Amino acid sequence: MLCALVLALSAEMTLAEDAKDGTAEAVVKPEDDSFDPANEDWGTYYDPQNIFCGNFDCYKILGFDYETYGKVKPDTKVITKRYRKLSREWHPDKSKHKNAKERFVKIARAYEVLTKKDIREEYDLMRYSQEAYFNKYGTSVVWSYAPKADTTLVLVVLFILCNVASWFMQKHRWQMVADRLIKAAAEDWTASQGGTTESKQLREEALAKVAEQEKEETKNDTALPETPSAQKQNGKKASKGKQKVSMKEKKQKEQEVILPIVTELVNQMENFGGGFHQPTWRDLMVVSLVKLPFKIVSGTMWQMSYWMRRLRKQDLNDQERDVLTERAIGPVSWDIASDEDRLDMVKRELWVKENLVVWKDEQEIKKLSPAEQKYYNKLKKKGKLE
Repeated sequence: MLCALVLALSAEMTLAEDAKDGTAEAVVKPEDDSFDPANEDWGTYYDPQNIFCGNFDCYKILGFDYETYGKVKPDTKVITKRYRKLSREWHPDKSKHKNAKERFVKIARAYEVLTKKDIREEYDLMRYSQEAYFNKYGTSVVWSYAPKADTTLVLVVLFILCNVASWFMQKHRWQMVADRLIKAAAEDWTASQGGTTESKQLREEALAKVAEQEKEETKNDTALPETPSAQKQNGKKASKGKQKVSMKEKKQKEQEVILPIVTELVNQMENFGGGFHQPTWRDLMVVSLVKLPFKIVSGTMWQMSYWMRRLRKQDLNDQERDVLTERAIGPVSWDIASDEDRLDMVKRELWVKENLVVWKDEQEIKKLSPAEQKYYNKLKKKGKLE
């Protein structure tokens, strides 16, 4: 408040000196009679450090428009006159406005900025150059610290989200295999198309259920006696003959019938092997994190034992043969293989590169149709295959 009074006294002395010395600018735009000192629209200005008038425009505070005022900007005389008028309106001791004190301080600061030549030049320059403001007044003008969050709460929320995500990821893995198995069974995929023994078994089971349903429906129909009118209609239908159905339509109709049955059967399968099972609490991230140290320790100990036995030139034991075979073909292939297939793979020593290449070729050949396999064997006998 004291600063504002000092500025008002200084404004009067400035006017007196300018009038005495004749230093006031000769060309000044006349005072606008329409100026309203009670107007609270003070514009905006980029001044986050509150160096000048803060977020307000110093020119707008005193009722001037920097863009439309004209080529000749307001001089000290006009600025002082406008300052006096605003002071009478916003002086805390006289004004009825609630924010009079804060506004009066801003008015005094605007007067100080615009009446000091060096500050005013800098203010005009930085109006359109935020880079100049940034370079002079530092980096704090472009960023500030966010409110401090509770670290414990954030960690707990992240931990819960990670566990939920791991559960849904396992669900997605199971669903991918389930959808493929349903499609393979319903459309009767061959081995070359991606069909498997499981898809064939599912299809056969679904067709058996369809046959049972049709049999029960036939029993129910025959148990009810037909009326004379129904017998006549059936006779007419029989006389017209059966409509011919194409193989494509027949196959499509069959797929529509068995699809819901196959879907129901697949949904009852909780584990497809190879890690593709319905999610349980064991698939949560927290469980995996608890198991991780034990896996690392047990794996390291097994590897050390393996190399010690190799240094002693001892033969591979059954466990080592199983582990080496699983590493060679992959954990998924090993997990879904039957006991007979596992014994065969171990016997063939698939950890040896040459044996593994031959085994992989055989697996690719099994995916071919019977006709393609026959043709392949024929070419192999003739020596036309490498």
